[in-house]
Amino acid sequence: MNNSIYSSKERLHHFYKSIGLLAACCLLAAMMLSSVMFGLHTYSWDQIMSSFSQTAQSTNEAIIIQTVRIPRALIAALVGGSLAVAGALMQAITRNPLASPSMFGINSGAAFAIVLSVGFFNVSSLTQFTWIAFLGAAFSSALVYGLGSLGRDGLTPMKITLAGSALTAFFASLTQGILLGNGKAFDQVLYWLVGSVEGRTMAMLQSVYPYILIAWIGALFLSPHINILSMGDDVAKGLGQRTVYVKFIAAVVIVILAGGSVAVAGPIVFVGIIIPHIVRFLVGIDYRWVIPYCAVLGGILLVGADIIARFIVMPKEVHVGVATAILGVPFFIYIARKGGLLK
Repeated sequence: MNNSIYSSKERLHHFYKSIGLLAACCLLAAMMLSSVMFGLHTYSWDQIMSSFSQTAQSTNEAIIIQTVRIPRALIAALVGGSLAVAGALMQAITRNPLASPSMFGINSGAAFAIVLSVGFFNVSSLTQFTWIAFLGAAFSSALVYGLGSLGRDGLTPMKITLAGSALTAFFASLTQGILLGNGKAFDQVLYWLVGSVEGRTMAMLQSVYPYILIAWIGALFLSPHINILSMGDDVAKGLGQRTVYVKFIAAVVIVILAGGSVAVAGPIVFVGIIIPHIVRFLVGIDYRWVIPYCAVLGGILLVGADIIARFIVMPKEVHVGVATAILGVPFFIYIARKGGLLK
């Protein structure tokens, strides 16, 4: 009898979570449509639909909608979801509530790699930017993990946080040094380093989305293993899990998501901290739900921040990286003051 009641409650919870995820997807679609419609110039639904017709594709309205507004909305949704999923995975495998690509040096490592390639090797290809960002993210991840694992007690939340903060400052200093000594590199990447989806093209999206979609699928397949790993390494090993392999695959997924996001939109901060905490508050700690919710709510946050950023100092725009930082700093302070490990 008790098992039947528990089973009924569990099914009801799954039903509510499914409805919530569907509602979030609808909200994301509405936000993306709003991103296409609103800005310095507002476009109606009829204008957006007519931009797909052959007769209207040469008009200024159609060109702006097709080459500026639609890619911008798609990139914001993809990057926001990717950073949120990466943050959720990082918080799970490190058991650190402050873990995110921006806080652990992954974004800054990828950004440094791109600035280095522009400043010294004159790289300008979008495809090359993608792979360089991946390599920079992988290198910084390995450094953070290695430094955080030094000592007898191994990897601890405090040590990996300190290692991530130190490497973030280190890579930021190197990046600034290269930019100050190389005017050409400064001109090419300054707008990109702030973190923005403005001016991004469909070609930039096409250069990263296949890898990011594969990483999203990998994160979904990992989610049951992350549930076990989040209980602690000793418990996971006792249940027969190969924790080293799970952490390695999760690290690869994180690098792809963070590196691809930085390659197309620059180092956008705090999305990977804010969204996972909100999602766990809404749906609990089951990563089979946390991962898809993060993908959708992360997209909602970044698309919404991008829309707001357009109206703050009209007719100019605030970069979305600045808007997410304004939103994220109070949340970061709250989490830091709250303290404690993830349950």
